[in-house]
Amino acid sequence: MNRQINSFNPRLAGGAPDLSPSGYAGIDAYVISQMRRLNLPGIALGIVSGDRIVHLRGFGRARPGGGAPSPQTPFFIGSLTKSFTALGVMQLAEAGKVGLDAPVERYLPWFRARLKGSGEPARLTVRQLLNQTGGLPLFPGWALTADFDDRPDAAERQARSLAPFTLARPPGAAFEYSNLNYNLLGLIIEAASGEPYPDYIQKHIFNPLQMRRSHTAKAAARRDGLATGHRTWFGFPVPAPDLPVPRGSLPSGQLISSAEDLCHYMIACLNGGRYGQARVLSPEGMEEMFRPAADTAVPGYDRTAYGMGWYIGEQGRLKVIHHSGLTPDFFASIVMLPDQKKGLVLLANADHFLMQPIMAEVEAGLARLLAGEPAGPIRWGPLAWLTRGLLVLPAMQIVEVAAALRGLRGGRAGRKSGWGRRVLLPAVPHLLASLTLIPALGPLRGFLQLFAPDFSWLARVCGGFGVVWMVLRAGLLLRAGRRGR
Repeated sequence: MNRQINSFNPRLAGGAPDLSPSGYAGIDAYVISQMRRLNLPGIALGIVSGDRIVHLRGFGRARPGGGAPSPQTPFFIGSLTKSFTALGVMQLAEAGKVGLDAPVERYLPWFRARLKGSGEPARLTVRQLLNQTGGLPLFPGWALTADFDDRPDAAERQARSLAPFTLARPPGAAFEYSNLNYNLLGLIIEAASGEPYPDYIQKHIFNPLQMRRSHTAKAAARRDGLATGHRTWFGFPVPAPDLPVPRGSLPSGQLISSAEDLCHYMIACLNGGRYGQARVLSPEGMEEMFRPAADTAVPGYDRTAYGMGWYIGEQGRLKVIHHSGLTPDFFASIVMLPDQKKGLVLLANADHFLMQPIMAEVEAGLARLLAGEPAGPIRWGPLAWLTRGLLVLPAMQIVEVAAALRGLRGGRAGRKSGWGRRVLLPAVPHLLASLTLIPALGPLRGFLQLFAPDFSWLARVCGGFGVVWMVLRAGLLLRAGRRGR
């Protein structure tokens, strides 16, 4: 694939950059190598140091037949959205409109939660939603990303439909990542501020941070030159410009921004909530957002905990504040080194669900490079080939069917000897294919269709065929056996 690479002169909060773009040649080379290895169509990169943007660059193509992304090209940022939602809640907390340790019911009177198994009522707090320790489960949050209700009250409608919420564990017991936490926080922002979530984010975060190419709706981003997203099919990116957006999941993963705008955001995060003359949160509030609250694990880091919309990781003595985000057709990541006051944003216009651990290691490598250390190994690299390896399954089925038909014509199927070798072993690929129908047709079927379209399609075709062929093959073998006797 022909790759285009552009370099840009950064537009800064004040003055010229203190480091030239050539000072980041090692990071650029790493990004290029990962883009080629993972077959990503385009990437936008931004780096800040202190209160300045020091490097902006685009690689590949923003859209089919087009040039490289510019610093102002909008991308969907996925779960990076959670940090914006957390910032909005913290702003309201500092204004006295939200109590972090108040029950969710204070702001959402219809909210009810019960413990799984016992059915006992449970009390969740705003802080627990922020820290992802409320006990709300992972899978329902994933399922909502395939709910394309486009009405203005979609988020509340979806949340009310799940009430009473079934908690996987008691509130505060442990970390469990769930989009439900941040969808509810978006509703709390609306209830406490009296403003729709999109309007609040635009007015209180995007505008003061001069994030002029950031949006809460796809239509507006398209007018601003939104990059074309790609879904990965068997390792190859396929343009998906017209995917619908799950409006109800806006607070947990559907905001849109550019590399330059996210550099403004990182400057505020690294400088106690201040960007230029604007302040979006107090230094104490930013410190609270970055306070580790619940231990978890992320590939590439020695230790990781979750704060409020951010992971706080450690690589040796290096502290890293980070988060990634993915939609079916975009990937985004921010890594910040608070001790060095440096930050990096990477945006890509392709994604696949299986790429999560790989991109987490890429993110960790970027953190090391930003700190002046070697990037380190990519241990999850073979996963990049797993999607292509999915094609082995239908190939095995085709080979087995051809062999079985030859055996039936030759009369070998009726022999009594070698039953395991002739009957049981050949059924293995069809059985494996049939098992893929369980997730593909289960509660997460819509999520898998979006985030792993190749697996979802293959499961339906090969799994369905596997079930039919095993039944048909059993009948043919029984018939051949009777003839043999």
